[in-house]
Amino acid sequence: MEKARFDKMISSQEIRTLITAMGTGIGKDDFDVAKLRYGRIIVMTDADVDGSHILTLLLTFFYRNMRELIERGHLYIAQPPLYKVKRGKKELYLRNEAALQNFLLEEGAEELILKLEKGDRSYIGKQIIPVIRQLLEWRALFEKVVKKGIPAELLDLLLRAGVRPGIEEMTGLDIYLSTMQGLVADCSYQADDERVIFTIGNVRSMIDSQTLGVFSSHEYELLMESQRKVAELLAGGTACLEENGKHLLETARHEELLVYFLEYAKKGLAIQRYKGLGEMNPEQLWETTMNPDNRTLLQVKIEDFVEADEIFTVLMGDQVEPRREFIEQNALNVVNLDI
Repeated sequence: MEKARFDKMISSQEIRTLITAMGTGIGKDDFDVAKLRYGRIIVMTDADVDGSHILTLLLTFFYRNMRELIERGHLYIAQPPLYKVKRGKKELYLRNEAALQNFLLEEGAEELILKLEKGDRSYIGKQIIPVIRQLLEWRALFEKVVKKGIPAELLDLLLRAGVRPGIEEMTGLDIYLSTMQGLVADCSYQADDERVIFTIGNVRSMIDSQTLGVFSSHEYELLMESQRKVAELLAGGTACLEENGKHLLETARHEELLVYFLEYAKKGLAIQRYKGLGEMNPEQLWETTMNPDNRTLLQVKIEDFVEADEIFTVLMGDQVEPRREFIEQNALNVVNLDI
């Protein structure tokens, strides 16, 4: 869209319809904000990442071609929910993954006691939440590194063996290989100067020069730091969960603790994920997103034009990965304005 010529952009039927509906016209000679037919222009897209991508395209359109609408406070972003949770007769709509996560933390921790064997520490009720948040941070970083091309089983071994960030040569792995092999049953490896092939059960994984690049990534460095914090938290001992004096879980693996906690928090809870606005019936869409008495709108503001211009250039430029990361993490990261 950034590179498209002006006449190609307005050849889009959707864009022409949008311009006609607003009444302002478009272009240096034809745009007239005084002809705007509405006090608010509300952009409403799906609550998932695809919706955020479309939102970013529309924000770019307004910023590049109708910036005065933003400057005068006419542009808003609707906030449809991504989830509906229901327990018994109680229903609650949640905006995104973070809201669902916070809900599960609050609900799950209420009746639990977490005991850590080493250090003789106990966490009761809401005191458990910071512990689980640390584990959630670890999992998010773990999944990011997996997406860079390291299978989860192999990454688990690398972390448990303490493979340090920044290894650039295959020989740098030599001191870790036997340790990795001893961490799990039925694990073997074959190594040469170009690659190491691990067989973990029925799963074959390979470390080669491309994998070594992941070891130098910022994400792997952050994951190692998070792994260190989790190890300090458990201090090499076991974690025990109890509910009203009843023993629920005992484990030395923080992954098992996290999975059990989240499953416990979901007990008796019906969770519905809306893939798009069309999955809500008209009454739900009105209640959650369109009713002026209930809805939340985000007003689009530009506080730093230079920074905004740079961001839009990154978002709509040739580099795919920076754009993807920004959309997933920051597309809706603006100040809430309740309407």
